[in-house]
Formats: sequence, structure tokens, C-alpha cells
Amino acid sequence: MMAGDESHEQARRKAAMAVLAHSEVGDIACYLEAIALPAHEDLREPEDGLVMVRGRIGGDGAPFNLGEATVSRAAVRLSTGEIGFGYTLGRDRHKAKLIALCDAMVQSDEFVAAVEAEVIAPLREAMIEKRNRKVAEAAATRVDFYTMVRGEG
Repeated sequence: MMAGDESHEQARRKAAMAVLAHSEVGDIACYLEAIALPAHEDLREPEDGLVMVRGRIGGDGAPFNLGEATVSRAAVRLSTGEIGFGYTLGRDRHKAKLIALCDAMVQSDEFVAAVEAEVIAPLREAMIEKRNRKVAEAAATRVDFYTMVRGEG
């Protein structure tokens, strides 16, 4: 694999993970039903845990511990050898496993096109549509303030 191919694959995985992380578990499961899932095994059973959330004042100040957040994680390996990891905020083990399965399939030459077309693309479209609807709703309630200049005299 060439360096350009590797960065392209990483970018594809990153984009897929962003869409999956912001999607509802029911939507992911529904779209995955359109694909014949490959044989796979759990490397890490889905589990819940805590992670420390760090923050910075102003975005560039000294880091500090903000608090803990609950996460679920899972790891799967396809029968063809690809390993996928899934993490999600909150306690949703099923979503973590589905994300891990999608991550592994995105790395597989055999399944990447099907996952992109049948799962990631429809979820991305729904996410963009939802965002645009929220923007339109906010714009409908926008109030334009202006300053009136009083005349002299």
C-alpha cells in the first residue's frame, strides 16, 4: 500500500466514523440490513466505561481535567482479517458494536463500496438535511437589529 492510499483510507475511515457517531443506532441497524454482513468475531465484547474529558480555556490555554464521560466501546475482526473499532458517548453497547463492524467493513475491499452506498451515504444525507432544517428554523426566528440615526436639530 502506498502512502497516498493509506492517507486516503484513513480519511475515509475518519469521515465514516464521524457520520456513524452522530447517527442513531436504529438508523445504522436499519441501513446495515441491506448488506449481507460478513462473518466476524468480537475481539472486545461491547462494554461501558469512563473517559476523562480535558478542556482548555480559550481553546489554547493550559489543559485541565473537566470531568468524566461515559462511553461504550467494541472491537470486531472480519473473517478476512480487517479489524474495526467502535466508540460512542453514552451507554449504547449495540451502537458501539455496529460502528466497529462498519469500521472493519470500510477497510475491506470487498465491502467498502456497499457500506459507503448503503449505510454511510444515506446517514450523511440525513445528517446534512437535519442540520439544514435546524439552520432554516433558526433563520426564521432571527431578528435584525439596526441603529437609527437621529437627525440633528
